[in-house]
Amino acid sequence: MRNSIQWTGFILVFFFTSCGDKKAGPQAPPPTPVTLYTVAAGNATYYDSYPATVTPLNQVDIKPQVSGNIVGIYFKDGQHVRKGEKLYEIDQQQYRAAVDQAVANLNVAKANLAKSQQDADRYTELSKQDAIAKQTLDHQIADLESAKRQVEAAQASVASVQTNLKYSVIYSPFDGTIGISQVKVGTSVYPQTLLNSISTDNPMAIDIAIDQAEIPQFTKYMEKGTSDKDSIFTVTLPDGSVYKYAGHLYLLDRSVDPTTGTLKVRLVFPNPEDELKAGLTANIRVKHDAGQASLLIPYKAIVEQLGEYFVFMADSNRALMKKVTLGTRINDKIVIRSGLQEGDKVVTEGVQKLRDSSAIQTGAPKPAATPAAK
Repeated sequence: MRNSIQWTGFILVFFFTSCGDKKAGPQAPPPTPVTLYTVAAGNATYYDSYPATVTPLNQVDIKPQVSGNIVGIYFKDGQHVRKGEKLYEIDQQQYRAAVDQAVANLNVAKANLAKSQQDADRYTELSKQDAIAKQTLDHQIADLESAKRQVEAAQASVASVQTNLKYSVIYSPFDGTIGISQVKVGTSVYPQTLLNSISTDNPMAIDIAIDQAEIPQFTKYMEKGTSDKDSIFTVTLPDGSVYKYAGHLYLLDRSVDPTTGTLKVRLVFPNPEDELKAGLTANIRVKHDAGQASLLIPYKAIVEQLGEYFVFMADSNRALMKKVTLGTRINDKIVIRSGLQEGDKVVTEGVQKLRDSSAIQTGAPKPAATPAAK
């Protein structure tokens, strides 16, 4: 009898326990708080800024090719000079004397040649009459050839010393601005002594370094060309002002720097007012245009899975995964080529907590329900 009562109690306990478990079953997770962004068409034009350095298109160091003392300087430091303008003069006395001596030696050689020619002609006539030995004629013809070679050597000597005399005066190789002279009148100079530097100043080049991933885009700019009236390249000067002249793409360097993964790009800008100075640091602003008005969404809305891209699009109170095709990234936004339409709402905050068809809630989350007091 006692055992029956115990089993009956056990069954009642199990029954009530089971009933309690059914009431405490799993509940659906609360909606995920999210922030939505309405897809709209926007201007796909954006700007990139690159540190830049101004450099002349042509610059040379002026060095003498002969030795001597500087006897004349014919410009002012920083002056704009023309091609062929006289810049420096080295003492010419020794070079003029060398020219005079070389000319005199040439005249002597020519006189000896004339005498040898006359003797050769005379001996040739005598040889025809068998009046002299053939050996005598052969020796005279050899002397004539030697005299000819001596004239050629003397002429070369004259050309050499005349070149030295010409090098004693230094002229500007092109139009440009000359720097501060490194020597004064009376300074003794020799070949490879740096006298000055001269560089072109209009137009001026500006160099930037681009990442190797940007090479295809700049190659297109190079092939297409740019208009000076609507150039995509502008300069921001060190004081923050924008340079009023637009520039164009001049060249892409031949190779990528393996240490930095960048490629040098050279732009050219007019410089009629001499505002751009060699060595000036500035910033180049490049205007990129991804096309006509495009659908733009925040880049943080994008989810990548196995090389494909998705967004969570709000449909009533659910978030549905939608595959999209991406275009150009523009700062914090991305162009959507396909997959969305204007007016669609995509999730930008709370993306990490979502799955396909997850329940979502916009705005402040609802407070959790408090249990009733017993």
